Amino acid sequence: MLAMALCSEVVLEATPYRNRSAELAKKAKKTVVRREYTKTDVKELRAYSKARTPVAKIAKLTKRTEGSLRQKALKLGIKLGHQRQKASIT
Repeated sequence: MLAMALCSEVVLEATPYRNRSAELAKKAKKTVVRREYTKTDVKELRAYSKARTPVAKIAKLTKRTEGSLRQKALKLGIKLGHQRQKASIT
């Protein structure tokens, strides 16, 4: 009987931790804030593309995700995410 009582106490104590982790996961989730691209945003994106700026750097500067920037560049028909040019030996 004592062993069974100990087992039930362990189960009862473990349950709140599961709920806490679920609550923390819900709190940690960020809300999605959608912002439309303005004309100045598009001009900046074109300038960054022309300057061959890496997408990660553009994302930090514009406070947008890399995926968002790539999708907008695709719709605009401009190239992003330039690869480094290999040094040619001549």
